[in-house]
Amino acid sequence: MTIEELAAELGKTIKEDKRVAELNAARDAFDADMNLQTWLREYEVQQQALQEQAGQSDPDRLLIAKMQGRVDELYKLILNSEVFARLSDAQSAVNELMENVNNIITYNITGELPQSCTHDCSSCGGCHH
Repeated sequence: MTIEELAAELGKTIKEDKRVAELNAARDAFDADMNLQTWLREYEVQQQALQEQAGQSDPDRLLIAKMQGRVDELYKLILNSEVFARLSDAQSAVNELMENVNNIITYNITGELPQSCTHDCSSCGGCHH
């Protein structure tokens, strides 16, 4: 089997992992949550307007304070959303999976542990150090 074929097989196996499936489901839920999407759009618009106002030669401090208050409120709504938290957790799990896979590959190529390895094998299982 060639390296490319092995990489394709690894990719297929990773795609079938429950963490990737959860990430896909979390993305779908994120995209379908109309409240969250509305908050995100408003957050972006408010951030841009805030930057524009702050960049003016004579910015309106009261308006900036009100806009910042709304930005902070939207930020809290977004971060406290269960859908957002689910997506964030799922993305972290897939990132950890990919880091572990890359660490295992690097170890098997170089014989050295990547700098990010903490030797706490409870989350890895790759190098058997």
